[in-house]
Amino acid sequence: MTHETNLQETIKNRAKSLLPELINIRRSLHENPELSFVEFETQKKVENYLHKLGLRTERLANTGVVALIEGKNPNKRCVALRADMDALPITEVNDGRSYRSRNEGIMHACGHDVHTTSLLGAATILNEQREHFEGTIKLVFQPGEEKLPGGASLMISDGVLQNPPVDIMIGQHVMPLIDTGSVGFRPGLYMASTDEIFMTVKGVGGHGALPHLAVDAVLVASHIIVAMQQIISRNQNPALHGVLSFGKIIGNGATNVLPPQVEVHGTFRTVNEEWRTQAHEKIRILAEGMARSMGAEVNIEIRRGYPFLKNDENVTALCMQTAAEYLGSENVEELELWMAAEDFSYYSQEVPSCFYRLGTRNQAKGTHYSVHHPAFDIDEDALEVGAGLMAQLAVKALAH
Repeated sequence: MTHETNLQETIKNRAKSLLPELINIRRSLHENPELSFVEFETQKKVENYLHKLGLRTERLANTGVVALIEGKNPNKRCVALRADMDALPITEVNDGRSYRSRNEGIMHACGHDVHTTSLLGAATILNEQREHFEGTIKLVFQPGEEKLPGGASLMISDGVLQNPPVDIMIGQHVMPLIDTGSVGFRPGLYMASTDEIFMTVKGVGGHGALPHLAVDAVLVASHIIVAMQQIISRNQNPALHGVLSFGKIIGNGATNVLPPQVEVHGTFRTVNEEWRTQAHEKIRILAEGMARSMGAEVNIEIRRGYPFLKNDENVTALCMQTAAEYLGSENVEELELWMAAEDFSYYSQEVPSCFYRLGTRNQAKGTHYSVHHPAFDIDEDALEVGAGLMAQLAVKALAH
């Protein structure tokens, strides 16, 4: 048996033995979720765990945590492993789970409790095996993935990719579309950029029975929303991918009251930076022109969000091969392009990176709900893969 094979088996066995502890950690985090950039208690839990391993920690981006595990010849190479820690403003369904959120209106509905737990598990394994690999592993516990400007951008500004310089960045995210025990990868372009659109359409309020004496802001906003779809269908190159959706409309009138203004909020996503900039201008021109043609005004703000996420071809190929060796090739899937966004993209713009998916689906256990759903949960057996595979990926990336 080779050294690499022996180390892989050691990592797998340790991940299996850690599972009960990982379940307890994950449930503790799940019961006590914290919103973006206020993850103070989560930060303390992470620090306490790492300190018990004998690791020194550093705080970045206010509520972030970074620690180093140095193997032999620590200056040879540095691989960073990232987990996000924040929760969402969602009220969790009360279905009898003992570990349901105790913070009403806040929920780990996107699996960041899983990511944090998995990285703590990987830290345990890697710290125990530090004499069996060369280089340095940087543990990155990041705040604020769910909220602009994105905790990743703040961590980078605070120097997370330096001291020592990061050569490769690896991150994972739960995926309830993939069965527990499997993982998914996509080399190259994987996730979209994301921008937030805020429009205020200003008309003249009035009586619903006397529309000729008013400027109907609801009607104007409706026309703008419908017309905006031509930006995707007629202005965007069909070879590109893009989404323009509006999910919040507030008129606040009544059955017979035309409100003086309407708020419209939406999102624009694409995978091409040049088209992204062009589309922003087209959105503004169309909204302003249509409002003006109907006797109204519109104030529009487009908040530029995360860039597109591109997985390094070579790093991802290595990670896919490693996962196939660790889990079996039948448990490694190739993912489709995903129009959701992730602030891990900031890392992928700076260093060769791989962002992959951890399967958490188990129909029998009811863990098939989508992320951001109030009934979202995971098959906790996935934590064994979450911790073990991440540790194995780090070791292989260091040796590559």
